This record gives sequence, structure tokens and C-alpha cells, in this order.
Amino acid sequence: MHDGDIDIQKVQIGEMPRLYVGFGGISNCSSIGDDIIGRARAGICTKSDAMSLLCANPFELFALADALRFEAVGDDVTYIINRNINFTDSCIGTCRFCAFKDEKEGSFKLSNDDIIKLTQEAHDLGAVEVCIQGGLIRGFKVDDLCSILKSVKAKFPDIHIHAFSPMEVFHVAGNSDMSIEDALVELKNAGLGTMPGTAAEILSDRVRNEICPDKLTANEWREVISAAHRIGIRSTATMMYGHIETLEERVDHILTIRDIQMETGGFTEFVPLAFMPYNSPLGDEVRFATSGMEDLQVYAISRILLHGHIKNIQTSWVKLGKKMAQVALFCGANDMGGTLMNENISRSAGASHGEYMAPEEFDVIIRSAGRNPVQRVTVY
Repeated sequence: MHDGDIDIQKVQIGEMPRLYVGFGGISNCSSIGDDIIGRARAGICTKSDAMSLLCANPFELFALADALRFEAVGDDVTYIINRNINFTDSCIGTCRFCAFKDEKEGSFKLSNDDIIKLTQEAHDLGAVEVCIQGGLIRGFKVDDLCSILKSVKAKFPDIHIHAFSPMEVFHVAGNSDMSIEDALVELKNAGLGTMPGTAAEILSDRVRNEICPDKLTANEWREVISAAHRIGIRSTATMMYGHIETLEERVDHILTIRDIQMETGGFTEFVPLAFMPYNSPLGDEVRFATSGMEDLQVYAISRILLHGHIKNIQTSWVKLGKKMAQVALFCGANDMGGTLMNENISRSAGASHGEYMAPEEFDVIIRSAGRNPVQRVTVY
């Protein structure tokens, strides 16, 4: 076989054959050993295993992730009809990756009536969830977030509110002289259903000191999310990758998420999010977004390391585009997120793949990949 020739063969992952496409010209190619496959299926892959997998032929990596996806969830691919509501783009934070800034020209802050109007529009289109997030507003307290929750719940008692990152909770708890747990109890009583596990970025203080020095530390993020889980507020888990972190730090992040899940069982899904470098200060240093192959490797290694612990790996059509998000379904992903209707955070940072995708388009994309589209609720 010559460099560039395509060798198509069947490989056996466990008891399930998967199509493996190998390219003879790929350097640093190594086969995946049965010992690693066994540990992957048992949910006990190590950091060393992960680094070996990232050096393997990527198509063999994708095949393993796809097989584990099938073991975990079969051929159903889920999505949710929801709306993102970013209630402000004003933020006192100093994160170098974000295009939100404090009191910048043209910044906005939605009133509760504005939020109700957007929720009504979403409800009329069949949304079962609103995802509410914003920047860190100077002086904002727990009561301010509770006011938003109560306003939405009074008008729409059946809609699920997925809202407020660990950083937002940390911020308002501090402003209110409350413990994290007391703040979370207040938010839950006001109508908070689940939390987005954002603000995680990379759970390495080396990285955080460079890209978001004023944000909560990796351990503080873990403390907030674990406290939420303990009182019955489930959450997603995210990883923003593709900036200054190393491959080892990515792997450590995913393994930390696995550790938390083993302690609390509170994560509903894991969501890798590619860094958008185009409109943020950090983009001057990073310059280019991750490649498609690198994105797919992140999805695959996430599925493999989290197998047996977190069933759902969500691909972001906003970050990757619809076509690449569809390809990710063959690399370990089984969920395509939501219809969104509005999404300002990624768009302001340079994402160019739209703000809304209709349920009918989700169905077409999923069916054309040979999978079964299933509308879901927030907690699956």
C-alpha cells in the first residue's frame, strides 16, 4: 500500500464491527490495543491511555468512540426545542476569550418583561426549555436572579429553566454575603431547574490564570457544581478547548469531570466547545480556530474517557457548523443540543453558523446520518 492509498476493512470493537478507514500516509499511527479497549468499555481509561489514543490513527479512534456510543445510547440522536436568552452582554469579568465587556458602547440588559416576551415566543414555537445566562453585572445579587426565575415561572410554570453558570452563582452569592449552598437553595426555590456547566473553560489554574484570572478557580468551579448536584440541581459539563491549553490539560479536564460524576451523578451531558478566536483579545494570540480533525478527536476522546459515567456527548452546531456537527455523530456524539432561537455569546465571539435551527432540519440531518431523531427534555 502506498502513501495516500485508502485501506478499508472491518475492525472488531468488542462484538460490534465498525467501518475503519485507514490512510497510509498518516504519521504517528498506532493501533489501539485490546487492553485499552477493555478499559474503555469498563469506564476506567487512564490518562496514559488517553494520550496513547490521541496518537492513534484518528479513524480508529473515531471507530472506538462510535462503538462505545452505540453501547451507551444506541442509534438515537437527541435534540431539544429551546431558546437561549442572554439577558445582558455587560460583564465586569476580564476573561480574554470573551467579547462581552463591562458597560461597553451598545451593551444591553433585558428587563423581566423582555425575558417574558422572549419566553412567550419560544413557548409558542414549542420550546420546553429556556436557557438564561448573562454577564456578571456589578452589584447583582441572588434576589436579582430569583426575580428573573419567578417572573418566568409565574407565566410559564411548565417550562424548564436551565440557567446561570457556576460563575454567575459564585458572583451573586458573594455580593449577597451568602454561602454557595444557600444561594443555590434560593435559586432552586425560585424555579431554577438545572444549570449550564459553563465557566469551566479548562479546569487548570495555570490556564485560568492566563485567560480568566479573575474568574473562580478550578476548585471553586468544582465546589459550586458539586453543591448544585447535592441539592438536586443537575447540570451539563463543558470544556472550552483550542486556545493555550495542552493536550494533557484537556485530558485532565475530562478526567476531572469523570471524577465529579462518580461522586455526584449530577451531570446530564458533556459538551466540548471549540474556542472562537476572532473577536476576543485572546484571539490575537491564538489567531486560528481548531481544525475539523482536532474537533472530532476531542469528541471521540470525550466519549471514550466518559464511557460508563456520562451517556450523552453533545456536539455544538453553533461552533462547528451543521455539517461538521453531523460528522461528530460518527465520532462519539449522540446529542445535537437545541434549536436555541437566540445565541449571543458564540456569535459575538465570531461564530458564523446561525442562531436558530428548526426541528425539521435537525430531523433531516440526523436521518441522513442513518440515526433516529428524538426530541428530548433537559434531563433526557
